Amino acid sequence: MNLLLLAAAAAPKVVPSAAVTALPKGALPPNVPAGVPPVAAVAPKGWIALHWPWLTHGMAGIFLLSALALIFLLAIQTTKQEGLTGSIGGRVESTYRGRLGAEEQLKRVTGIVAVLFVVVGFALSLTGI
Repeated sequence: MNLLLLAAAAAPKVVPSAAVTALPKGALPPNVPAGVPPVAAVAPKGWIALHWPWLTHGMAGIFLLSALALIFLLAIQTTKQEGLTGSIGGRVESTYRGRLGAEEQLKRVTGIVAVLFVVVGFALSLTGI
């Protein structure tokens, strides 16, 4: 048993030093052959981002367009609280309508764009870009 302890104590130990870890940018460590180019550190990407970059970039474009459309649609809508001006002015709203008005269609389109924004944002978060 003493022989095992002596063999373990005699084994060379590798201790990293601060000089080896603090290399200048682009410099090779001393144990790398001269003909090997340095490898750039790249952030890991998801499978879809690696194999179908056109899909992830297309989804990112749809995401940006839907965000801009949502901002525009929310900016042009009127508020529900008109205060006394709506009641004094004699605004009449009928509960029976055959077709939707412009404001109702605008609400519907805004809802669709909002759902598109959330779904594409969720899908983009899963792709890993």
